[in-house]
Amino acid sequence: MTSATSNRRDARRNHARLIEEAKRLFTERGIDAPLDELAARAGVGAGTVYRHFPNRDALIRELYDDAIAMFHDLGPEIVDAPTGWESIEWFLDRLGAWVAATPYLPALMRRVAELDPGYRPGLEFESIIDGIIERAIAEGSLRADVTAVDLNILTNMLGSLGQYGGAMLPYQRRQLRIILDGLRARPDLEPLPGAVPGFGEFHDAAHGRDAAQE
Repeated sequence: MTSATSNRRDARRNHARLIEEAKRLFTERGIDAPLDELAARAGVGAGTVYRHFPNRDALIRELYDDAIAMFHDLGPEIVDAPTGWESIEWFLDRLGAWVAATPYLPALMRRVAELDPGYRPGLEFESIIDGIIERAIAEGSLRADVTAVDLNILTNMLGSLGQYGGAMLPYQRRQLRIILDGLRARPDLEPLPGAVPGFGEFHDAAHGRDAAQE
């Protein structure tokens, strides 16, 4: 092994450690937690942190992109579920649990929207969510007036348990069951009240964007 190869391996290892420790630190203290503390937790010097991330914004952007990649990784499992209803259930279960375990996510989304208002990769998931909804409605398991925005809001509601600390996370299965019972198609259902925003409008609201300013 050459010295250059060893250095690259060490750099990759340090980068991965910094990302994982940043997730833990931001979970505990928010996205404005001191980067010096990140260095201490990762067992590296402050200079190493800034070699990998020139500033806090670079770290925040990578954590956001890491979240988008996670959605991509989960997508095939959810889309390929045996039934449309299981796709709905797995979507809420998997993503709700992830949001709950990532309480810094709302602040992360807003910060990225401030840094780069035109960066909107989350919009690409609209067609995927629409697809699992259409499949579940077609098989008669999901009420016909549910939208992609509804599922995203419900996911965030489940994920909000993470704001109360780990002690509340065991209750997520209970809340998921309540939500799923409300989503099931039944002959006696009344239409849901009110209109829902478009997916893009919801996406911008979740990122703290003011559409009127764009």
